[in-house]
Amino acid sequence: MKIDQMHHVAYRCRDAKETVTWYTQMLNMDFVLAIAEDQVPSTHEPDPYMHIFLDAGMGNILAFFELPTKPEMGRDPNTPAWVQHIAFKVKDRDTLVAFKAHLEAQGVAVLGVTDHAIFHSIYFFDPNGHRVELACPDPEEEAMLARLDAVKWEMLEEWSRTKRAPQHAAWMHAKELGKESV
Repeated sequence: MKIDQMHHVAYRCRDAKETVTWYTQMLNMDFVLAIAEDQVPSTHEPDPYMHIFLDAGMGNILAFFELPTKPEMGRDPNTPAWVQHIAFKVKDRDTLVAFKAHLEAQGVAVLGVTDHAIFHSIYFFDPNGHRVELACPDPEEEAMLARLDAVKWEMLEEWSRTKRAPQHAAWMHAKELGKESV
């Protein structure tokens, strides 16, 4: 048994129409489907909802639920805002920079371009407060991924034992953090 691919990822939104408008205008996603019912099919709970689906490219679907009868949505106060995010791949750095300019022209605050060595990213928030990342591959991505693949189990084991960051991949962010390369 093996998973074929991601079917969809679902998040909560404050306003379904606002969310569709934002993702179609800001990230050029297509609005592909809406489902609204008064009863939850899986739990049979009586609860009206609007479930929207957006095309995130290559068969990847980003979905949202608007839940008007539930308390206002929040986030885990013990998890930093930078941890939970939705990341989308774009073709190259030129596309990434073009998205940054487009978003900023629409009044969206954008952080980055951040150099992660294997890829480069920008970060911003959607109207629901979800952090979104756009990432493009580095031209040397393949070689760097091979380097990381060779140490992944060793890094995981060391982390599991010590709960301290193993230094096998410290080279990745040395440039971004202004440190000498390891």
